[in-house]
Amino acid sequence: MNKIILKYLLKNFLKTFFVVVLIAYCFGMILNLFEEIEFFKNIKVSIFTPLILTGLHIPSIIIKILPFIIFISSTWFMLSIRNNKDLLTLKVFGYSNIKIFFILAFTSFMLGWIILFAVNPLTSSMSKYYEKTKSNYSRDIDHLVTFTKNGLWIKENLNFGKRIISADKPDGLYLINVTVFHLDKNANLVEKIISKRVYIKNNEWILKDVTIFRHSQGVFIANEYETFKINSIYNFDKINSLFKNFNTISFVDLVTNYDDFLDIGYDKSFLNQSLHLMLALPFFLFLMTALASIFTMNTMKKSDNLKLISLGLITCVLTFYFKDLSLALGRTDRIPIILAIWSPVIALSFFTFIGVLQINEK
Repeated sequence: MNKIILKYLLKNFLKTFFVVVLIAYCFGMILNLFEEIEFFKNIKVSIFTPLILTGLHIPSIIIKILPFIIFISSTWFMLSIRNNKDLLTLKVFGYSNIKIFFILAFTSFMLGWIILFAVNPLTSSMSKYYEKTKSNYSRDIDHLVTFTKNGLWIKENLNFGKRIISADKPDGLYLINVTVFHLDKNANLVEKIISKRVYIKNNEWILKDVTIFRHSQGVFIANEYETFKINSIYNFDKINSLFKNFNTISFVDLVTNYDDFLDIGYDKSFLNQSLHLMLALPFFLFLMTALASIFTMNTMKKSDNLKLISLGLITCVLTFYFKDLSLALGRTDRIPIILAIWSPVIALSFFTFIGVLQINEK
């Protein structure tokens, strides 16, 4: 009998969770579709392109709001079993409110890990395809920047042709081992610039220890300079922001290739931030379920439903506000970033621990 009851709880709780996810997905599709249609309004594409891209983009957003989704799911499920008198039946078979809470909270916790290891790699791949496709249709397609294990690559369109820049990862305010290729409109190499390091001030690139090879009468003539300046649409902030974009990096990739991302040039503090934000997800799901339990298991009156749901939603919103505020303080180095990520978890743990102890067993 215990196995049947446990199966009933898990089946219906997960069913409620997937229904809420589906509702959130459809709502997100409707909102984001207008944005995609606006993006493609002057571009000849299939009528299905905005719809497909919207479908690829929404799952990554769902991942970000999972704690809120699990709170809604937990509240909905616990109110339903309470109002349908199923809660009384469960108590007859020895399932107290605390026991039910732990079953649901542990399920949410495990769900968080399953999402990190199984779902997140898929949503990251979808985000990568989404961003790549959008960039292909972007008005800035003539100005592209990317990075690989071989370093940073930049392409710019100029009046006389193209400029292609390769460099190692950023080192402080400098780019290291920079090579600049200038091509004419026929894609012929006309100039090659080699610099040991480049300082970027606004949109001005100041090259140090420079060797320039210029094409003249069929041969390249080398000239050396202590400094040399070029202008680019890319400033250091724009380049550095590329190494802080983790939308397309999954939890599994981040854990297994952490050192490789550092070698490429990703910012270490942002790597740690992304890693700990992901690690905190299962704990937030556990705590959101606990929060829902506190506001749904302390009364048996249906008339209190609206009040309880309102209080729960307010608390949930305040939790998210505190989480964002703490993260903002961490990103501005006012508090350590690890503390910024885990302090909301710790604070919510104390609150829910006290609240769970007060859960009514009547």
